[in-house]
Amino acid sequence: MTTATAELLTVPEVMARLKLGRSKVYDLIRSRRLVSITIGRARRIPADAVRDFIEREMEEAA
Repeated sequence: MTTATAELLTVPEVMARLKLGRSKVYDLIRSRRLVSITIGRARRIPADAVRDFIEREMEEAA
């Protein structure tokens, strides 16, 4: 999927997908473990970034 066609998720959508709280999602963004972009005042996370995060976490756990 190219950047131009990437699905962008809101923080609440990422919270639901990862089953995490708002603070933890923002901690992951601040620590650059979860990629995000800002559009105006809105924070958006590419769906690919969520999948990449999950894959990295699974590799580290193995």
